[in-house]
Amino acid sequence: MTKSKYLIFGGGMVAGYAAKEMVERGLKPGELTIVSADDSLPYERPPLSKSFLAGKDTETGILINGPYWYHDHGIQVVLKTSIESVDLTKKSLRAASGQEFESDQLLIATGARARTLNVPGNDLASVFYLRSMDDSRKIRAAAEKAKRAVVIGGGFIGMEVAAVLTQKKIQTTMIFPEERVWKRMFTPEMSAFFERYYAERGVEVLAKSNVAGFDGDGAVSGVRLEGGRIVSCDMVIAGVGAAPVTELFTNSKIGGRDGVEVDEFLETAVPDVYAAGDVANYPDKIFEKRRRVEHWDNAVSQGQHWARVAMGDRQPFIHVPYFFSDVFDLSYEFWGDSDGATQTVVRGDFKSTSFSVWWLNGERLIAAFAMNRPDEERNAAPEWIQSKKAISAARLGEQNRPASEAAQG
Repeated sequence: MTKSKYLIFGGGMVAGYAAKEMVERGLKPGELTIVSADDSLPYERPPLSKSFLAGKDTETGILINGPYWYHDHGIQVVLKTSIESVDLTKKSLRAASGQEFESDQLLIATGARARTLNVPGNDLASVFYLRSMDDSRKIRAAAEKAKRAVVIGGGFIGMEVAAVLTQKKIQTTMIFPEERVWKRMFTPEMSAFFERYYAERGVEVLAKSNVAGFDGDGAVSGVRLEGGRIVSCDMVIAGVGAAPVTELFTNSKIGGRDGVEVDEFLETAVPDVYAAGDVANYPDKIFEKRRRVEHWDNAVSQGQHWARVAMGDRQPFIHVPYFFSDVFDLSYEFWGDSDGATQTVVRGDFKSTSFSVWWLNGERLIAAFAMNRPDEERNAAPEWIQSKKAISAARLGEQNRPASEAAQG
């Protein structure tokens, strides 16, 4: 039995940033144990579909903390360990090997796993899903020999992977069932911009296309679409969403319909049992609704927040949802939640690579997108969303007026 004051179940980004925050707040040697099924110390996930996949980053280079950092601070990290049962009352974990871990405070950070396509040929070699460092390793290795690739999915993973593969001189086709790229996030004009940008760089974009199956003898050789068309390829990467890892909590009092439900302190219905990151379903105090977020910023912020709460600074988690992406030579950011928007305002020009989009519900800013825009716009977006101050759409839409002057009062 390994007993510690704090126990983190999951070795992803939440664990890495929580550990870092705890050390900065005076964590003592022997107080923290991290149990992970992964074969690597906690690492940054964004590079898996960007710089690491492109071969520009090493495995050591994307670690959140250095390889000796945990040892130096007396933190026990147990890797390649599959947990078969959890006792929430005891705040303990039991591994398939029989090893047990018990704690005073337990953080569930099991993350999410990639959803898979249930179609014929899904088990062929060179059909990949991207979630872990090992997944990215395998895709990177396959890309060294590939000449044609198919990326399934029109969201951020699909867009990022397609950009990396194309820059590796691999003929790439993007396939997705929606009528335009990233329909859930982008306005029609934004989708049109990115589809044009990708096409100009050689990416074939097939919208309104459903996958019927994969062809091949041992390894994939083509993607068969409904309607009969076959897109030839040497490899497939599917980015069709993720599902929270909650199987061990299904029949417990903390298991919800979408992740592990927590309160504003990230605590579950069981005292001293918390959840953070992709698996946590939390009450968003800014938008007054529950949400579960699968992005880098949320994992970092919630990991740090739990560390503060666990060590005595019990404050509610209040945070503007945030996301960033890099594709080809573009970098963009998104804040907030555009659901419920009554109008959008555009600054800049869709014919250029510098524009921002602002979603308003009445006079309240609820979401913003910025690409190659002035810092005053980037700084205003999250501040306005959180403060809920009244914004003049007319002023915001005046291209020659600083965005900051759109705030009323």
